[in-house]
Amino acid sequence: MAVTEIDFTAPTPSEGPLQGPEKPYKQLITQSGSLPFGQSIALPQISGPTYITGQTLIQQVAYTLSDRLWTYSPDSFDLDIAVKSWFGQEQKNAHGYPTNVESMQIRSGAASVALGYMFSPDFDLKKRHIPQSVLASSSSLRYLRAAFDQLSLLYSVANPFVAHVAAVDYVGGKSSALVTDYVSALSLTDELGFALVSSFTAHESQHMSLFATLLASVVPTIHMYDGHHVGRETTRVIDVLDQASLYKTYQTLLTETTTSKDKHRGTDMKVIQLLKAFNGELGTDYNLFEYQGHSTPDSVLVTFGSIESSLASQVALSLERDGAKVGVVNVRVYRPFIEEEFINVLPKSAKIIGVLGQVKNQYEVSDTSVRSSLYSDVIAALTFTPEWTKPPTIIDVKYARAQVWTPVAIAAAFQLLAAKPLLPSDHEEQVSSESQGLQILDTATIQQFSFWDLDESESGHAAVAIGQALSNNSSSNVTLKTTNDNLMHGGVHRTDIRASKKTIDAPYSIDSADVVYVGDETLLTTIDVLHNIKFGGKVILRLPGVKDDELEKKLPLNFRRSLAIQKVELYILDKTAVEAIANDDTGLETYLIQLAFVRVARPKNEGVLIQKLADINGNKEILDNLVKDLVKALRIIEVPEDWATTEKESQTPSLPTNISNNSFVPFDKIEREQPTFLKNWQTVAKGLAFKEAFGIKPSLRPDLSVQTYTVHVQENRRLTPLTYDRNIFHIEFDLGASGLKYEIGEALGIHAQNDELEVLDFIDFYKLNPEDVVEVPSREDSQVLENRTVYQALVQNVDIWGKPPKRFYESLADFAEDPTEAKNLKTLAMPEGVMDFRSRSEVDTVTYADILAEFPSAHPSFHDLIRIVSPMKRREYSIASCQKVTPNAVSLMIVTVDWIDPRGRNRFGQATRYLNKLRPGASVTVSVKPSVMKLPAKSTSPLIMAGLGTGLAPFRAFVQYRAWEKAQGIEIGPVLLYMGSRHKREEYCYGEEWEAYRDAGVITLLGCAFSRDQGHKIYIQDRMRETLEDINDAYLDKTGSFYLCGPTWPVPDVTDVLQEGIAKDAKRRGAKKVDAAKEIERLKEEGRYVLEVY
Repeated sequence: MAVTEIDFTAPTPSEGPLQGPEKPYKQLITQSGSLPFGQSIALPQISGPTYITGQTLIQQVAYTLSDRLWTYSPDSFDLDIAVKSWFGQEQKNAHGYPTNVESMQIRSGAASVALGYMFSPDFDLKKRHIPQSVLASSSSLRYLRAAFDQLSLLYSVANPFVAHVAAVDYVGGKSSALVTDYVSALSLTDELGFALVSSFTAHESQHMSLFATLLASVVPTIHMYDGHHVGRETTRVIDVLDQASLYKTYQTLLTETTTSKDKHRGTDMKVIQLLKAFNGELGTDYNLFEYQGHSTPDSVLVTFGSIESSLASQVALSLERDGAKVGVVNVRVYRPFIEEEFINVLPKSAKIIGVLGQVKNQYEVSDTSVRSSLYSDVIAALTFTPEWTKPPTIIDVKYARAQVWTPVAIAAAFQLLAAKPLLPSDHEEQVSSESQGLQILDTATIQQFSFWDLDESESGHAAVAIGQALSNNSSSNVTLKTTNDNLMHGGVHRTDIRASKKTIDAPYSIDSADVVYVGDETLLTTIDVLHNIKFGGKVILRLPGVKDDELEKKLPLNFRRSLAIQKVELYILDKTAVEAIANDDTGLETYLIQLAFVRVARPKNEGVLIQKLADINGNKEILDNLVKDLVKALRIIEVPEDWATTEKESQTPSLPTNISNNSFVPFDKIEREQPTFLKNWQTVAKGLAFKEAFGIKPSLRPDLSVQTYTVHVQENRRLTPLTYDRNIFHIEFDLGASGLKYEIGEALGIHAQNDELEVLDFIDFYKLNPEDVVEVPSREDSQVLENRTVYQALVQNVDIWGKPPKRFYESLADFAEDPTEAKNLKTLAMPEGVMDFRSRSEVDTVTYADILAEFPSAHPSFHDLIRIVSPMKRREYSIASCQKVTPNAVSLMIVTVDWIDPRGRNRFGQATRYLNKLRPGASVTVSVKPSVMKLPAKSTSPLIMAGLGTGLAPFRAFVQYRAWEKAQGIEIGPVLLYMGSRHKREEYCYGEEWEAYRDAGVITLLGCAFSRDQGHKIYIQDRMRETLEDINDAYLDKTGSFYLCGPTWPVPDVTDVLQEGIAKDAKRRGAKKVDAAKEIERLKEEGRYVLEVY
């Protein structure tokens, strides 16, 4: 197949064999994993034997036969990438005009536009017989349901309607992954009366798409296919119908079924007759229910789904060859579920029937009250049938959507139905290891190759080029599939290639590879890549600049051990041996990877394959020259026998044997931000004068996502002595006419500013004009731009003295003119620079400004600088006052954050420094943020509060409120306050207030822990343990609430004290043994155990 998108690049000149006139070379660019070999394909090219994906074939049928296509494809799923391309090229459908393709949003009311179109008064009734189609993922079905419901009611006067649905969804959480989802469609079709048809493999996806479209002339139909693996794997399909053949077959069968003499037959009979006519026309042997396996099985598995059906058939036949009396019934047409046909197919010898039924998640798998939909249909079909004298046992073999099916996993499902082991005893050890488990492929006639690499490398394109080169052989069948894990190493991909003279149907990851390529050594510590290689296989490890005598230290112990035990040949690929590539020409390295693979995997066909690679993505002269250098770059390593006897690292946890497929695309590390532009005052004036032309709308601080207020400093008082090393201060703001209101326990957001003198110094260092006007991202919403002078931007918006993340180093490297500085910046953003980056961030505490000074050749313009430097964020502090007591003021308790860095420079926290310098009368922009620290609904409910340092702030507000209530004559409950600090003389903050409240009967217990005022340290948990009976009385007997505010470190110790109290109380009451940890969780759910820690 011709490559349709090529990137022409000139090679880097070198002094080696590649010297001479520069010759352009081609580099393969993959567009989407849902396209064959990642390349777009013209609609007329789809015919005969061809390499294609199931998803592309489905789009071909939908585009060819439909009047309109509505697509609901989540980002990166690319369910409609081909049809959108054909529509853009104005390719005609079978009806003589381009199918209108409308890409729609996935939201409530989805597909309403399709109903509106079909039932519009302006609809061309001549098109009433032409199908209307939807391309969607199963995750969108819940949004399409309402429209589908209406359609089912109006179907007698509607167009034929078919939805081609990829059974795939994304599940977030700890184990984020793409999952295969049939559950959504099963419930929808059952309730709405839609037909449901399934494709088992890519080879039949075109046929089933066509059958579903024909079935839509009888009943609205959903065609489901596996969009996770089967739909996206490139494979060779022999009997592909072109557009003309598709339409001819469609018209022939439609005419035959609609002109039938018996027009009043029911839906079930129409489905049966249509499938019979379909088989007659195409010479196929599809059935509503298809049986594979032993002729008289004892146990039968019933399945629905692409991979489930395909693998179950192959495993059943494999087990049958080993003498096992098992079989499988695969459901092709699930709705309508024609019970008579199912019973006819099911062998009458079966004593146990297992139903492989999908449920939503693992909780439903464990819940015995939940039954799978397929189980309900099977048990309904068999309950009253007279076919069995003794009814068979029916088992619901439930599995979650996240289940990954392999031959071993399917064999395990069969084993649940059998009394004896299904595999011979000599396979016992193999079954325990998925890599050497049940083999349903003939490893003597098939070659399997796996490529593992980081997303940022070039091997992904190399693997695709190799797969395409291997496919350019009419006697060979090749499959190619790439999976992505965006949560490992910032993005890892795996590409599997299989090649055989026979048709390949293997919808699972390679578990017995002949050759494995590993593009980065860090993968060896996170993935057990040798688990998936066959005994005596070969591994190519890209390891630049490492000498043979350094290998043992470089390779992980368990990797070395597996190499020796499995007799694996180890090849090292070192790009630094080729001078042109050592200069970091990634295009040439891609070719080197391809050539190394050919040399190791197909040495006898090297010349032919190099020519094919040159035709696909290279230049023959360049490849020939690189072949000469290959002897230097690729070397085989003799694996010492004593590596096999090395003791396995017992402390090292078992590595995963595969990546988690959680994305269809590599991780996009480029953060696309809104462009910013330096402007002069004239440009700003034009915007204000001609608002409509420039899209200007007047608004009061539209950039702020929260409501802000201007308040003024009323008091700024230090609470600790001047001689003490910690500056804790009380700052109070006059609310004036601002209208600010706040509740007990809420936080005050401080919109701080950078130091003005430091800003002027930076402007001078960076050679800026402070009066230039610039557009900068708002500090509250980076999507909103606001006009500032350069000086204002640095004071109010740009966090130039903040801590730079890795992406800043990576972005700044693009501006470095000095190659050494550029390399060093890039290294800091890469895995090998992690220790240096961590030291800079956590020890040296460098800022954006520091990095700009350290790398002077990296000098982006100011509008580029503010694009890669984060905007300042507001800092929030717990409010230390109650507005009932001080209606026109709000108070904070702050500790100044300051330190001395390794270079002896004084460093400060930006917001606390700003606040500490404020004098009475200064204006400050603030906002209010809700908090979890809320008082109980009843005033009589006890309060138990524990605060460390400035963690006392919200409790000052709590106590003020309880004092106000008491002054109003309201009965209040007990108040227990525990506070912790280092020294009483220096840090007994608000001490006089606490004692006054205690004397007034507001605070009933004041537990002070000053850790360093005595020989042994006393902490807050010690004071709590001393008064445990008081806590139990207030907390448990009087149903009080506990609050902890401050640093995180005391949380376990404080919680232990509370658990001791719970256990002690249970023992006092003579109760059974109580789980104190669960009690804490219960109290947390009731809002009686509240933490605000940082």
